[in-house]
Amino acid sequence: MEQRHLGRTGLRVSRIGLGTLTWGHTDENDAADLMKAFWEAGGTLVDTADVYGDGEAEYLLGRLMERLVPRHDLVIATKAGSVPDPERRVDGSRGHLLAALDASLARLGTDHVDLWQVHAFDPDAPLDETLQALDIAVSSGRARYAGVANFCGWQLAKAATWQLAAPGIRTRLASTQMEYSLLQRGIEREVLPAAVDLGVGLLPSSPLGRGVLTGKYRHSTPADSRGGSDQLAPFVAPYLDDAASRIVDAVATAADGLAATPLQVALAWVRDRPGVTAPIVGARNAQQLTAALSVETLSLPDEICQALDDVSAPVHRYPDQDWSTL
Repeated sequence: MEQRHLGRTGLRVSRIGLGTLTWGHTDENDAADLMKAFWEAGGTLVDTADVYGDGEAEYLLGRLMERLVPRHDLVIATKAGSVPDPERRVDGSRGHLLAALDASLARLGTDHVDLWQVHAFDPDAPLDETLQALDIAVSSGRARYAGVANFCGWQLAKAATWQLAAPGIRTRLASTQMEYSLLQRGIEREVLPAAVDLGVGLLPSSPLGRGVLTGKYRHSTPADSRGGSDQLAPFVAPYLDDAASRIVDAVATAADGLAATPLQVALAWVRDRPGVTAPIVGARNAQQLTAALSVETLSLPDEICQALDDVSAPVHRYPDQDWSTL
């Protein structure tokens, strides 16, 4: 698998990442099959978080590194900051973040992570305090690189600029993780331009539109799908409207013309967008993952990219629009 630099850093990662959001509820043998398939395909970037499965995802990943895949072959990314508290969903305090990192390292069974990310912006914590936790993590060797997730445009720009203001003292932001797909292009308004300008690599989550872009929901809702699950159906529902259907139909048409699958077309589109380093793909089993990894050989023709851009184009108005056209 092709390797890409993460933002404007020396860290290289596979251009498709493996997500572990559901690993807290995944059988260890199934997770082992996923990890083996990913590793054998040349994948290196594995993304997790301290709250995935209440820590079980990290435990499971640690066990697999111990017995299946060498630690040095992987780029392990985890997150901290989210808390399972209905009164306060995010805690960006220095104390919480560093304690969470130590707990993550214990669960993972490693002395460092390759990429440590603040899971979300905390409006109640001073941003410089949150970012100082990243500096301490890197300077202490517990993390090699640092990033953020779910920061809007001004939050990302402020954080990245603050870190760049003291080179050699503060660690630059290597990445930002945000939802991005043909069905969700909202980050193109401000987040993505900020990331490109400041040298922050984008790691798209839900690059397949929460599974909708695979085409599995075009005619019905499979009983064994997320959309067929009482727990996850609300997660999929926003992408089952008429506007999304038109985009899915266009992806299916493009796939037919390229002798490819809708999954391959949708994933290739987001993988090769400007500013993107590596989409994070979650899969229930090795068969699904192998189907996603098969996109490595596919590059979309310019005319197909343009057609998909047109059919999925978000509405941009003042002040995002080019002022010369106003």
